[in-house]
Amino acid sequence: MPESPSPVPRGPLHRAARIDYAFQDWRAARAARRGAVPMPIGFIGYGSTGWVRVLARVLMTPEGEQPPERAAQRARGWRSFLAIPVNAATVIVTINGVDHEVTADRGGVVDVVVEAELEPGWSTIQLRCPGGPRVPAPVFIVDPATRFGIVSDVDDTVMVTVLPRPFVAAWNTFVRDEHARLPVPGMAVFLERMVRDNPGAPVIYLSTGAWNVAPTLTRFIERHLYPSGPLLLTDWGPTHDRVFRSGRAHKQDNLSRLAAEFPHIRWLLVGDDGQHDVELYDSFAEANPGHVAAIAIRRLSAGQAMLAGGRTKSDHGTGPRWYSAPDGSGLLRQIEADGLDGGRST
Repeated sequence: MPESPSPVPRGPLHRAARIDYAFQDWRAARAARRGAVPMPIGFIGYGSTGWVRVLARVLMTPEGEQPPERAAQRARGWRSFLAIPVNAATVIVTINGVDHEVTADRGGVVDVVVEAELEPGWSTIQLRCPGGPRVPAPVFIVDPATRFGIVSDVDDTVMVTVLPRPFVAAWNTFVRDEHARLPVPGMAVFLERMVRDNPGAPVIYLSTGAWNVAPTLTRFIERHLYPSGPLLLTDWGPTHDRVFRSGRAHKQDNLSRLAAEFPHIRWLLVGDDGQHDVELYDSFAEANPGHVAAIAIRRLSAGQAMLAGGRTKSDHGTGPRWYSAPDGSGLLRQIEADGLDGGRST
């Protein structure tokens, strides 16, 4: 069974982290005095037939109400960053009638692996804080016989966000109504076709976005008919040893983790050329040639590339198959013409 990372950071805390943690603890204590209680939000998890990676976030919530991240169905992005996370909250995970006690991290995020025997496909587990109501969380269990999966970036690959230019990114994240956000043309059909042609293939959405926006992204994926799958996001704020988190390290770590968790799966890596996806996927494929079936890169337009801070170099190694097009329809045509056959491709 894969190991769960410790929710407690090791080593001395960065000054920014100490300030942030103290502020969040003060907010949580203040909310508790007003009658709020810890309550988890269950995100989509994944696993194999002997283990489950549980993903959730614990927020202070007025007793008897839904957490603000679940209740807000139409809101400006900044509202999701006002929620109060619970530091080191205890969460009871119930799977097949068996309780597992786990601990959230400093940002209230639960990201742990627990032993459990579940059948391949979709299942539902239960989460609760001590004394609180049970909250359902879907999990996708990968069949051990599965040989093909999909890892997709989100920003400018699934959703038009023109990252990482700071001002535009801040506007899209904090100001715009979530219903104003646009999907990348043809990408939902492309991903859905890949899943249809490879039954049982897991779809993982790997992004540098914060867990604060997970409910918004989940609703976006559902609304625009993308295949359902876990979101692997980052925590908001400073880490224990630095002021700003490394989005690239987050993606590298999770790609390596997926390769270790599912050693027999070859992944279709989907991204865009406006950030670091090209170099990141190329580096991962070079280090893990047996874990990559192909790489599909959405090319930004000249205007989008300018807003995103430029276009990455298109040079790459000669390992897996590479595809590049301005939208999902172009990528699908190339892959179908090339005869990519899921886990059996060479």
